[in-house]
Amino acid sequence: MLLLSALGELPRLDCAIFADTGWEPKKVYEHLDRVEREIAEPAGIPILRVSSGNIRNDALDASHRFASMPLYILNQDGSPGMTRRQCTGEYKIKPIKRQVREILGYPYSERIPADVFAEQWIGISTDEFHRAKDADVKYTRNRFPLIELGLSRGDCLGLLAEHGLESTPKSSCLGCPYHGNAQWRAIRDGDPEEWADVVDFDAQIRAGNARANADGRPLLGQAYLHRSRVPLSAAPIDRLTRREQLALEQRLAADAAEFGPEDGCSPYSCRSGGPTA
Repeated sequence: MLLLSALGELPRLDCAIFADTGWEPKKVYEHLDRVEREIAEPAGIPILRVSSGNIRNDALDASHRFASMPLYILNQDGSPGMTRRQCTGEYKIKPIKRQVREILGYPYSERIPADVFAEQWIGISTDEFHRAKDADVKYTRNRFPLIELGLSRGDCLGLLAEHGLESTPKSSCLGCPYHGNAQWRAIRDGDPEEWADVVDFDAQIRAGNARANADGRPLLGQAYLHRSRVPLSAAPIDRLTRREQLALEQRLAADAAEFGPEDGCSPYSCRSGGPTA
């Protein structure tokens, strides 16, 4: 959306907001700096970085109120469980709402007149149109320009590639329990320092919320980052999930359609298809 606005294919944005949890991969911060430098600033669109704190530090600080992550739980009887997810609301939605109020000139907790509102664009593509919902506050009116333009995820990736942005990384906390095996492998194989960071965090949250434990409410079980509910350092992240296997099969099928059978032909015999008499 920012690129389309900078190109003039969408109206010029007044600003863009990035909610920083304080624990994004280094590649995300590097990409954000590049987008700001090469796209936003030349177009006169400020990027506002907002935050409710550092989610990693807060989780391990017994004196700090913490909005829980969706951790995988192994209960005392061996049954699986999961903690409630509060982190998105606390570390993403809340600081964005606070910034929108300040832009409108009515910081929390001032009453905002009924005729004062911000039009907020949200980057949901046609593939996820079911996620497009109205705002839950009257001072924000949501719009979904990608859906209005009929742009799919593939269309967006193609547009980014046209402008040298095909390496856009996924924005999510480094230690998000929703990571798939491919994301865990990318961290392990791509950045030893970040891998050591998430392995250490995983070990420290085994007893759950530090604040709750300090208040005398220990978790009745053990908490983990990986869905296997074993320490991240020993988790089976090299095993393809069903979703990853399906994606691989689809990619191979697409390659075959584009480039022909993988076997191809040698100067001496054709190895594609079945044998012929």
